[in-house]
Amino acid sequence: MARLSADEVARYRERGYVVPAYRLDPAWVRRMQQALDALIAANPGVRPEKLVSAHIAGQNDEGVRGVSDFLALAMHPDIVDLVEQAIGPDVILWGCHVFCKPAQEGYETPWHQDGHYWPIRPLANCTVWVALEPSTRDNGCLRVIPGSHAAKQLHPHLHEDRTDLTLNQRMADGAFDEKDAVDIELEPGQMSMHDIYMIHGAQANRSGLRRTGVALRYMPGSSLFDRSLKPADGQTGVPVSFATRPLWLLRGVDRTGRNDFDVGHRGR
Repeated sequence: MARLSADEVARYRERGYVVPAYRLDPAWVRRMQQALDALIAANPGVRPEKLVSAHIAGQNDEGVRGVSDFLALAMHPDIVDLVEQAIGPDVILWGCHVFCKPAQEGYETPWHQDGHYWPIRPLANCTVWVALEPSTRDNGCLRVIPGSHAAKQLHPHLHEDRTDLTLNQRMADGAFDEKDAVDIELEPGQMSMHDIYMIHGAQANRSGLRRTGVALRYMPGSSLFDRSLKPADGQTGVPVSFATRPLWLLRGVDRTGRNDFDVGHRGR
């Protein structure tokens, strides 16, 4: 069983993020790098930073043809073990987004909070960001504001009508000091975990090295994925279909008794 150390759990609670000592073994990294190649080849008309629901094999309702290896990664027992320590024994998988920033022209991801545009109530989620390629300051690694989750407060976000952004939502000025930012540099197979209220972003990739990470999304069974909600509807720049997004109960039980685990699953 994969475990976060007591210090890692404490860092996650206090800072809102952690980089576990655990990392994927090389065979899994190679498998996922091959899956990434297949995903990009299957989606020539989709910006590689916007490969949403990559874990849904075949054409999904969000304009992406997914690859089943990403679902296998999201269900990896070791990763789910780590998530369980962050959010508790009831673990629901609801999302997987591949962020691939091409060399020289990879899009910026503005500073934002995930809770601003997800239909989870109450807001609770752990994102596991798995590096498939080196993620460095030079090629636009994930950046976080430590402790920005603590107040469980969503700050105002502004819409930016630009075509060179991964996400068209940017936090309004005044909520934080960018001087406090921490760059999360990762090698392939390493990962970070962060809270739904964490302020984070990533700079554009102007380097000669492509950067790819897989964001795996998990919420606790005490939260509802409310399909009637459309937060930031049409304003994010990333096509989503929360009404048909499939959920998987990976551990424990659905404490709300209201999450629908049939919607979006083909063949049911």
